[in-house]
Amino acid sequence: MHKPGIMDPRRSAIFLAVVDEGGFSRAGDELGISQPAVSQAVGELEAGLGTALFFRIGRSVRLTPAGEALVLPARQVQRDLHNARLAVTDITELGSGRLDLACLPTLAAAPLAPLVGTFRLRHPDVAISLADPEDTTELLEFVRSGRCEVGLVEEVTADDLTAVRLGRQDFLAVLPPGTVASAPLPIGQLASMALVATPPRTSTRDHLDEALRQSGGAANIVVEAAQREALLPLIAAGAGAGLLPRPLADLARLLGCVVVEPTPTVSRPVAIVHRKAPLTPAAQRFVELATGNENEMAGARRG
Repeated sequence: MHKPGIMDPRRSAIFLAVVDEGGFSRAGDELGISQPAVSQAVGELEAGLGTALFFRIGRSVRLTPAGEALVLPARQVQRDLHNARLAVTDITELGSGRLDLACLPTLAAAPLAPLVGTFRLRHPDVAISLADPEDTTELLEFVRSGRCEVGLVEEVTADDLTAVRLGRQDFLAVLPPGTVASAPLPIGQLASMALVATPPRTSTRDHLDEALRQSGGAANIVVEAAQREALLPLIAAGAGAGLLPRPLADLARLLGCVVVEPTPTVSRPVAIVHRKAPLTPAAQRFVELATGNENEMAGARRG
């Protein structure tokens, strides 16, 4: 037969109440339970130890040597339990914690940066780690494996993940400084320009190739840059034109580039993904923030 363990939090709390109150009845009154329930709990504790913890003297009690030895460990159990509750409360109320995010590089400026900024203002004690997956496939693997709880990605279909659309991100034609171009720019005209782009099978390159294919043309790639962060300075330096997400295009204007809307428009759906499992409080709050601020995100996309 299993014997009750001496470290049971409930029994140790009742034991300490008897010690502090000096009797079973007074301990029951303090804890809001009956005197028989106090006696039963102490009896179970004594059975587990195989020795008496109190000398029963009328209505009062006095600790046996074994009882005196148990007081300090019992108080430690209660302190540990209290500290554990405080730690959990701290996390659930976002007084601390950690949030691991993954994001496609071209979604980092928006919508990720505004979301992270807002989240940090609301929950400054939560540490955030941003992973940098190479592509959508790697990002989804980060989320599936638990390396990251939440990912920002082009809208995908994955039966084992939850995906919620956040909106759409536009692409704009970005041309070297001084370029003369019509506005809006027929997308087919990009086919006649020297272009700077990422390698095939990257998200921005796929959208460029598809947009030109639908216009009946093909991309003339003169500089292929695996480093996405190089696209903007390359265009600004006159290496070629490009089709960039709106947040990067807005930065391009500051560098003197010519930025025009393409026609027809080019855009992609953006989604937030996570596992079909309970999220940590920080991740849950981030998802709620992302899915509840579409108007703010639309403003960020419009620049």
